Amino acid sequence: MDLDKPSVWGSFKQRTRPLLLNLSKKKVKKNADKPLGLRERHHHLDRRLSLSVPDLLEAKALAPEGRPYSGPQSSYTSVPSSLSTAGIFPKSSSSSLRQSEEELHWSQEEAGHLHVLQTDPEDTFASPAVDRRASSNGIFDLLQKAPLGEEVLEEPEKLCGSGDLHASMISQHFEEQSTVGEAADGLSSLPSPFAYLLTIHLKEGRNLVIRDRCGTSDPYVKFKLNGKTLYKSKVIYKNLNPVWDEIVVLPIQSLDQKLRVKVYDRDLTTSDFMGSAFVILSDLELNRMTEHILKLEDPNSLEEDMGVIVLNLNLAVKQGDFKRHRWSNRKRLSASKSSLIRNLRLSESLKKNQLWNGIISITLLEGKNVSGGNMTEMFVQLKLGDQRYKSKTLCKSANPQWREEFDFHYFSDRMGILDIEVWGKDSKKHENRLGTCKVDIAALPLKQVNCLELPLGSGPGALVMLITLTPCSGVSVSDLCVCPLADPSERKQIAQRYCLQNSLRDMKDIGILQVKVLKAIDLLAADFSGKSDPFCLLELGNDRLQTHTIYKTLNPEWNKVFTFPVKDIHDVLEVTVFDEDGDKPPDFLGKVAIPLLSIRDGQTHCYVLKNKDLEQAFKGVIYLEMDLIYNPVKASIRAFTPREKRFVEDSRKLSKKILSRDVDRVKRISMAIWNTIQFLKSCFQWESTLRSAVAFMVFLVIVWNFELYMIPLALLLLFVYNFIRPTKGKVGSIQESQESEKKGIIERIYMVQDIVSTVQNILEEIASFGERIKNTFNWTVPFLSFLACLILAVATLTLYFIPLRYIVLIWGINKFTKKFRNPYAIDNNELLDFLSRVPSDVQKVQYAELRLCSSQSPLRKKRTAL
Repeated sequence: MDLDKPSVWGSFKQRTRPLLLNLSKKKVKKNADKPLGLRERHHHLDRRLSLSVPDLLEAKALAPEGRPYSGPQSSYTSVPSSLSTAGIFPKSSSSSLRQSEEELHWSQEEAGHLHVLQTDPEDTFASPAVDRRASSNGIFDLLQKAPLGEEVLEEPEKLCGSGDLHASMISQHFEEQSTVGEAADGLSSLPSPFAYLLTIHLKEGRNLVIRDRCGTSDPYVKFKLNGKTLYKSKVIYKNLNPVWDEIVVLPIQSLDQKLRVKVYDRDLTTSDFMGSAFVILSDLELNRMTEHILKLEDPNSLEEDMGVIVLNLNLAVKQGDFKRHRWSNRKRLSASKSSLIRNLRLSESLKKNQLWNGIISITLLEGKNVSGGNMTEMFVQLKLGDQRYKSKTLCKSANPQWREEFDFHYFSDRMGILDIEVWGKDSKKHENRLGTCKVDIAALPLKQVNCLELPLGSGPGALVMLITLTPCSGVSVSDLCVCPLADPSERKQIAQRYCLQNSLRDMKDIGILQVKVLKAIDLLAADFSGKSDPFCLLELGNDRLQTHTIYKTLNPEWNKVFTFPVKDIHDVLEVTVFDEDGDKPPDFLGKVAIPLLSIRDGQTHCYVLKNKDLEQAFKGVIYLEMDLIYNPVKASIRAFTPREKRFVEDSRKLSKKILSRDVDRVKRISMAIWNTIQFLKSCFQWESTLRSAVAFMVFLVIVWNFELYMIPLALLLLFVYNFIRPTKGKVGSIQESQESEKKGIIERIYMVQDIVSTVQNILEEIASFGERIKNTFNWTVPFLSFLACLILAVATLTLYFIPLRYIVLIWGINKFTKKFRNPYAIDNNELLDFLSRVPSDVQKVQYAELRLCSSQSPLRKKRTAL
């Protein structure tokens, strides 16, 4: 009988498990309709977003009377440390229960910034099947120790949180929690199950091991959590000191894990292991970018030094509203409840992350004693966080002169370390780093020009540059009710700052732009639910600001006000609407570009959204209201200075559409020049007697009475003519590009072939023309070079004794009367005809005579072949 009891008990557990799960679900649904006070007396799973995040309502109920409670509006890190697992979980010997207690205990310690005991993630997280069995055993252990009441039924809900019921219960209870939390200062601000975001800046590798026969490797890096690959870098071929310079943001559920960094060598069939390292996530400081140099190790390898990987890590608490999984089974919120979520204010953390405190102006002057080695070209890269600039490329020189200016945004709450790298290119366009140096921006004084001579750390030489840190004003993000320019006194003060009396003060501060992002209508549905999660990105040069996200709507209303400092009145404001897609890149919903000079102050305007190329209409419209205040004198002076350089972005790939468009643009310009030349020829050929006679008389009068002031006068008359009769053009080019997209595959192939052959012919003609001029002066053909010298000597004597005015008159009379003197003469250009006789470099190689060597004789080749 004793042997049969375990089997009977086991069968009873198997049969009653579905019943208990159904009872748990029904109990949750019933509790959703209870008032808030009744729900506070019973501690259920429906208030918990994740097992790793403490329940704030339970914390409030369990907090001692002597200690004040911080309230639900505070962040989850303010949970009292008095909250213990004993008050939430009863004793149990099951592994699932112990794991839940450990996760909750870790959350409390993280909230109080206490020391966390590190465990290996492979040992901490079990498989789903084991979790479900352990959870089931824990439930029936509780059934044996306690009666089947409310308190016992609450525990299966908590213990089964890691099972199949976890996702659906989280999504259902979060929606209920969102509506109830609005009445109690918003519990929707609790973190999601992915409570942290880890920003990884993979910089470089140093002295990696050799895995290829040629003495190099093709390394790439994998980042893993819990045995799953979260990110894989690009492959750097033939390099033991690769520079990836990639940035990725990974969601982190809990910090009791290790981030595994593994390096592999790329081969055709398999990848060879090159070493690994790990980072303990709990050791990272929140909201601080830190550099880590990880030493690679392999216990199965005999190599002691396998190199290091250099990366920057920044751990931050995930901000913003909780985005629910689109596939989970959840109840739909009513219109009134969803409007409460859509009307949430922009969080202070989002404002803080966007607004910069100052501008770092860097003038790259020159290099001193820079050793280029076998490099033919060199350039400089400057990096401050995720802001990157690249200087112009110069020919190899020991003292290169760049003379360029770059502006960075400075954030006081972030690391202000400026990384400067000098790179070189060889004849095969392979890049190699020549030296590096760093500057601590926070140590520099404000509003002072600092002339620094920075020695290159990993190579000889130094860089000379000027660095100025100035506070920034004029950038802000606010709600519609606190619009900066809506206050008459503040608007008057800003207008006074940019009046004509202050035209010579702070030449870089030209004006201020205020943009009200009101709403958008009829956007594209990017989610499977037929809705989108839209947000707006505003870009003015290198300045970028962003609205908050409004979830599950195609008609969002942001009602936000943004202000930008205007550095160039000829900049273009780009407003792009995206769909937030969790941790994936956002989806494009539309874009519009607005030149600053076309802004109508204080008027709400409806803009039709365009595609990424800004050529065709997309779906939806956006409503904006803009105000622009600027100083016209500063704007005019700024128009004659170099434009602000843009941050380095990924290079564009070859596009058939863009290539075809650019070729058409060149053709249109060429046709305009060709038509002008043909018009002049028609005057010389007397195709129209009246037109040629008038042209001949105008030519004589202008040449005989010519003065230098007539050149700007002629250009001024051309401006007046085009102002009276404005040109019409660009619509036709867009229509032609739309028609080209409708062509078939065969026609597109022929079009690409035609474009490529046209570009090839144009490049060949330009190269040949330049090489013929060079070979004329190089005495490649002595006869032609001697003839050119003779002509230049005669021209020198002629211009010395005869005024230029008479020579031009003689040339013009000859052209106009040539048709009467010789009606059948062939029109030609003497200079081009002369240059056509000079061979180009390609023709020089083709015309060169090869010397016959004994090793290259045909008879010897036959003998060696036999």
